Amino acid sequence: MTGIDRPVNASSTPAEAASAEAMSTVPVANAPRAAWVDPSTRFTHAERRNIILGLMLAILLGGLDQTIVAVALPRMAQDFDGFSLIAWVVSGYLIASTVVTPIYGKLGDLFGRRQLLSIAIVVFLAASVACALAQSMPQLILARVLQGLGGGGLISISQTIIADVVPLRERGRYQGYISAVFAVASVAGPVVGGLFTHYLTWRWIFWINLPLGAAAFLVSRRALVHLPIAGIRRRIDYVGALLLVVGLTALLIPITRIGQGVAWNDATNAGLFAIAVVILGLCLFHETRTPEPIIPIDLFRMPLVAACCGILFLCFFQLVSLASLSPLRFQMVAGVTADSAAWRLLPLTFMIPLGAFVSGRVMLKTGRTRPQQLIGTALVPIGLLGLAFVSPVHALATGLLMTMVGLSIGIVMPSSLVAVQNAVPRTQLGVATAGTAFSRSLGGAIGVALLSAILLESMHGNGDTLHPAVANDLSPHLAVVASAAAADVDAAFRRLFVIAAAIASLAFLLALSVPDNRLDGPAS
Repeated sequence: MTGIDRPVNASSTPAEAASAEAMSTVPVANAPRAAWVDPSTRFTHAERRNIILGLMLAILLGGLDQTIVAVALPRMAQDFDGFSLIAWVVSGYLIASTVVTPIYGKLGDLFGRRQLLSIAIVVFLAASVACALAQSMPQLILARVLQGLGGGGLISISQTIIADVVPLRERGRYQGYISAVFAVASVAGPVVGGLFTHYLTWRWIFWINLPLGAAAFLVSRRALVHLPIAGIRRRIDYVGALLLVVGLTALLIPITRIGQGVAWNDATNAGLFAIAVVILGLCLFHETRTPEPIIPIDLFRMPLVAACCGILFLCFFQLVSLASLSPLRFQMVAGVTADSAAWRLLPLTFMIPLGAFVSGRVMLKTGRTRPQQLIGTALVPIGLLGLAFVSPVHALATGLLMTMVGLSIGIVMPSSLVAVQNAVPRTQLGVATAGTAFSRSLGGAIGVALLSAILLESMHGNGDTLHPAVANDLSPHLAVVASAAAADVDAAFRRLFVIAAAIASLAFLLALSVPDNRLDGPAS
């Protein structure tokens, strides 16, 4: 499939059909202005504003619950006497939300996104109640998995709806808002969770979802009443969905266990990796032969789509890892308290929405996405290298480098997402957007697990003694170092950030391969 193939939906309006027919013979980037008729123009500015409000609430819910429990984990483990299972309270949510993301995207394309978003919110809220009422660690983990099944839909569907209601040239600005809310929610989660745990109880981490979720449900249901649906009932690829869920779960569980300190060559890990390779191979084989695949493989054979998904994977690889591991470094090397370590993440948190806003404004004025991708992906590894060689004792210098990294990631996220949406047919907009969301989630899960494992291995290499106690506000993926000299610990973190910078530089190479296509539609 190429970027110029735009199938006409059977339920398309005459204007949409004319637009799709015109674009079937004219490259997207060079489509004449007179031929461009965007179905999103049916929405007024006030309607878009109400829709965006509901979507931002939904994204806030999904993003916040990825990390908000991190600070409360020790208290949960103490209440339930379940320390050995503590990390799965976070990992269960991340794995579940990651594996269902592509499925939500495909179902939204087939049956309409308004209904799918409502279902995702209801599942998320029901699971939040179950989390708040949990009486044991296994119950809490099971409820968190269910919560992840809803959370994965909140994020992917919301970002796709933006493409349904906002003209393409303006989409970067609105996607910037959504990306910023998600990033801020992910990074601010530990701070909010710490406040609830300290002043109330950890159960309020889940109770707070009810008023936010109810508002998101009511606003989105009312605002999206005119959202178009496909109008065609196609066969659902149940076999592909099952293979995808099983294969990704088998892949993510051992990756998560490695991040928790389990050996790379552990027999259970090796077995799960082998299962993942076989099942995902069968899934790939099946998806290339079924008429209505969950993941259209041809879509990801497009160089632009593959490159942008890779860029987003690497961005969240760095973002989630930085948010998880930097507070640990601040405490262990600089000797700050847990709450002070969390506050030191604020430059990263605040710069992401600013970068997304700037990127959206540039896209609106120029109709281009590649310059933002090049600039952002070039600056991220520079900022990480700076963090490697600047001691965390120097709060100002560290804050400036965090500012650079946050601003750069914020610039890249909406530009990469909009570039993908501009390149694919409208009939596959949902699955393509879900593919970007999946790439982000997978990057975050793999990033924090991989870098945590590298850090643990490096500390073992220094002869440090590890014990399983986890202090307040520390990453749930790491044990605490008990008897390590600060200089040795800082050296381990320095190597870690150098490795992270090298990995981040791959995103710049991917950005070089992205064509400089212009967005459809006139500037406003």
